[in-house]
Amino acid sequence: MGDLNREDDDDMCSHGDGTKILMGKYKLGRFLGKGTFAKVYYAKHIQTGDSVAIKVIDKEQIRRQGLVDQLVREISAMRLVRHPNVVEIREVMATKTRVFFVMEYVSGGELYSKVVNGKIKEDVARMYFQQLISAVDFCHSRGISHRDLKLENVLLDQDGNVKISDFGLSALPEQIRKDGLLHTRCGTPAYVAPEVLRMKGYDGTKTDLWSCGVLLYVLLAGFLPFRDENLMKMYCKIFKADFKFPPWISPGAVNIISRLLVTDPEKRITASQIMERPWFKKGLSFPTENESRSSDHVHSGVAGEEDKAPASYNAFELISTMASGFDLSGLFESKKKGGTVFTSRNSGGEIMDRLEKVGRGLGFETTRAKQYKIRLEKRSQFGSKCNLAVMAEVFEVAPDVLLVELNKSSGDSDEYARFCEQDVRTAIKDIVWSWQDI
Repeated sequence: MGDLNREDDDDMCSHGDGTKILMGKYKLGRFLGKGTFAKVYYAKHIQTGDSVAIKVIDKEQIRRQGLVDQLVREISAMRLVRHPNVVEIREVMATKTRVFFVMEYVSGGELYSKVVNGKIKEDVARMYFQQLISAVDFCHSRGISHRDLKLENVLLDQDGNVKISDFGLSALPEQIRKDGLLHTRCGTPAYVAPEVLRMKGYDGTKTDLWSCGVLLYVLLAGFLPFRDENLMKMYCKIFKADFKFPPWISPGAVNIISRLLVTDPEKRITASQIMERPWFKKGLSFPTENESRSSDHVHSGVAGEEDKAPASYNAFELISTMASGFDLSGLFESKKKGGTVFTSRNSGGEIMDRLEKVGRGLGFETTRAKQYKIRLEKRSQFGSKCNLAVMAEVFEVAPDVLLVELNKSSGDSDEYARFCEQDVRTAIKDIVWSWQDI
């Protein structure tokens, strides 16, 4: 199993039959493929039997290459875009030397394999394009630009449905500069939009749509619209949108591609406009925009929303707080935040009620900032600046496991330590599954 034969971490245990178990949760199987800094393996969840793909990344390699931000961006993007046509990230784990992405296993291979021997039928190409646009539009609604859409990054599941993968070059909203544009030159040459090549700033949503136009052209034509062995000559063709349609592409598809492969991004057709085209709407079967977005709701935890569950815990925070062996702080964070964490199998409401009751019993004033966030403050005789204030928040880390994080907002550190180590631990020990100090 390549680098997974190393025994320098405590993440892996081997059975007598040679089976390797990762983190006590996943039974590792065959090698699926590799990139520059990662290897991907097939695996099964031991308890559920679900098939997954696990990407194994060497921390030291990405540190040396300055790719830490890119890794964080990829995880962040994938967590934001849960959509039927996007590869789902299940969880992120780590040891001292490696990071593990546990992802949905997609068994149908790359879309590239469908056109490697030539064009495909128009109805099939349309179905792929419908799903692609649905997913891309959803990513854009979450503020995510993929920036490397190409046949190799579009996978197919066992039912032949599109699954967009590889968000390593994706852009998050915080990367947009004051001019409202992105400025990093990235992407694959044959699919890249002309405004990216000009290096004067670009809108990531519009460049993704250019790439979608290239993808649709390839599916229907069987070859790329901009081709040349000389890279600079190919770029010249891209700058001019210099390409021709083969005679077998239907007028409806020609219209959409022509409106996507427009050199002026402001004149390029939008995803919503594409969805209104008769050619696109024919045989439409993917979830509507509202259905897709409602399935990915975020739990806000606002007081009064009693039907909501606690928010999901951030993957990086979870890894860094739950065990020193899984500490990603040196990779993902500039500094750790002090605090105390415990896990519980009780409901979020029960935990909040207990914390409120305990706080009042210890002389604290309690204020619920959100449904699953509470502030405890104990007044000091030496003035408000000396008041001990503690924030407690409940997060969901698994269907049956909640994580509670306590952090000191103000006051004396020794007093806070006594509060956590003596008062609280004694008062709520019956609802605590395990404690972790950070």
